[in-house]
Amino acid sequence: MLVAAAVCPHPPLIVPEVAGAAAPELDGLRSACAAAVRSLAEADPDVLVVVGGADRSASYSGDAAGTLKPWGPDVRVGAGDPVLPLSLTIGRLLAEPAFPAGLPELRFEAIAADASPAACAELGRRVAGSAARVAMLVMGDGSARLTEKSPGYVHPHAAPYDAMLAAALGEAAADRLAALDPAEAAELWVAGRAAFQVLAAAAHDAPPVAGELLFHDAPYGVGYAVARWTW
Repeated sequence: MLVAAAVCPHPPLIVPEVAGAAAPELDGLRSACAAAVRSLAEADPDVLVVVGGADRSASYSGDAAGTLKPWGPDVRVGAGDPVLPLSLTIGRLLAEPAFPAGLPELRFEAIAADASPAACAELGRRVAGSAARVAMLVMGDGSARLTEKSPGYVHPHAAPYDAMLAAALGEAAADRLAALDPAEAAELWVAGRAAFQVLAAAAHDAPPVAGELLFHDAPYGVGYAVARWTW
């Protein structure tokens, strides 16, 4: 069952080596992510499962590697050939410093960005039932249509949707996340919808006792929310 969960976004610029001179602009986001992921270590899990959106669904072993070379410097994490998609690469980069005594058993799950709610729910139930004490690091961005400078340009429904999404994450409202409509999320360029629905299903049978929103902003026209759920 789940004993802790954290939600973080996955922009490449969260890594200072990629951001370069602009790195200080995301210091608040980095601090919030570090705090959220530390809470996973404090829960003393048997297994840490990192879940994030990707072009296709796939499972990766704990030694899987990733690189940020497509976005700038060849920042690598893990051993071997880089196979992890961006969301899971950023997830691994965030997780490793949070476990100074060593990572628990580590697993990576990529969920297709267009996966159905049923497919997300199936994965979430499988993750929650994979060990006695499971922690989840869920990687997902909010809407990328919040401003005129957003990657998807501005959409009139993006800001209220992103606020709703951040509130649901901060309140550990699994039912609201489970009810997200894939078509609406796709229209608003919400990259994290599928990953958030995996989390919702994982928490269904053992609801968290509390949620906390640590960060919510859109510094580059993309909604970034950081939250932690506790049991």
